[in-house]
Amino acid sequence: MELRQLNYVIQIALEKNFSRAAEKLHIAQPSLSQQLSKLEQEIGVLLFRRTTNSVELTQAGQVFVDKSHSILDAVEQLKQEMDDMAQMRRGRLVVGTLPITGSHILPIVLPLFGALYPQIEVVLVEDTTAKLEQLTASGGTDLSLLSLPLIDHSLSYEPFLEEEICLAVSPQHPLAQREGAIDIADLEEEPFIGLKRGQGFRQITVELCEQSGFTPKIVFESSNMETIQSLVAGGMGIAFVPQMLTRAKGAEFIPVYLPLNPKPTRTLVVASRKGRYLSKAADAFIRTLNKTISNFR
Repeated sequence: MELRQLNYVIQIALEKNFSRAAEKLHIAQPSLSQQLSKLEQEIGVLLFRRTTNSVELTQAGQVFVDKSHSILDAVEQLKQEMDDMAQMRRGRLVVGTLPITGSHILPIVLPLFGALYPQIEVVLVEDTTAKLEQLTASGGTDLSLLSLPLIDHSLSYEPFLEEEICLAVSPQHPLAQREGAIDIADLEEEPFIGLKRGQGFRQITVELCEQSGFTPKIVFESSNMETIQSLVAGGMGIAFVPQMLTRAKGAEFIPVYLPLNPKPTRTLVVASRKGRYLSKAADAFIRTLNKTISNFR
């Protein structure tokens, strides 16, 4: 069954005459009759009662015409909706984000994206790195803002920001008075405060220490980088902190931030499932993200 055959049946029902229907459809009458016969054979019922002087719908034909109108209307609506999305007059975009990334990146990006594409609904999903990778791989999000390394190999990604990682210590810590960069290897005996397992920056902290020959002693865990920095400022331990998240002078409970040697960085990426079609809305979001971060730098 083809959409054009639905149109043929509707036109025959309107005209009650094969010749007039064929003329309106711009096809030859024999071709129209052949298509109708083919359709009736396929569905196993007669749609019209044919007499010498008229063509009348059967009961099955009337049901077919009613349903055909609904189907063709739905197809037309679908075409319009797809055209709207293609022109970005409407749409929905699901964006996954880490808490520490979303709180600093999205307030910069979303206002500009909303101004450029006001008809695109953006839905935010905030979760751990592990959960967001699963959601992105399964299509639960269109895009996710993550940090390298990614564990799920079914994801592709595009870097949008590389930032330095520094060491945060309390103002009373002996290292706070040291000049120059701090060797990561010298932190082996220090108590660390880190993010909970499953968060990308927790893994970065562990890997930086292991690359310097030791496993960090994590004495406190939190899901919030702000809490970690407050604990550091209170003298409960030390922590690695992305440059973006360092607190401005004048804020309450400010750690001392020190450069590290070797100079570590983290790479933030926008990830999607490999091979998945990226909508124009998703592509526009990535372009807006890159443009905003470029200006932010």
